[in-house]
Amino acid sequence: MEKIEKILDKIRPALQMDGGNVEFISFDNKTGAVKIKLQGACAHCPISDFTLKNLIEQELKSAIPEINSVEAV
Repeated sequence: MEKIEKILDKIRPALQMDGGNVEFISFDNKTGAVKIKLQGACAHCPISDFTLKNLIEQELKSAIPEINSVEAV
């Protein structure tokens, strides 16, 4: 979980520049699913799915092979 937070800390400045943020909620060891919450402008952004899949999920999966998916809650 500490590795996940470190990666999210690297992503946060880009999100914060646009008025958003991301909060780590949980990681399920059995399924490899990470749950996050998009905040601020990111929560209602029309391209939030792109941000989730092509930025956050890609970064997490490339750094932590145990991660299979990232889901916004």
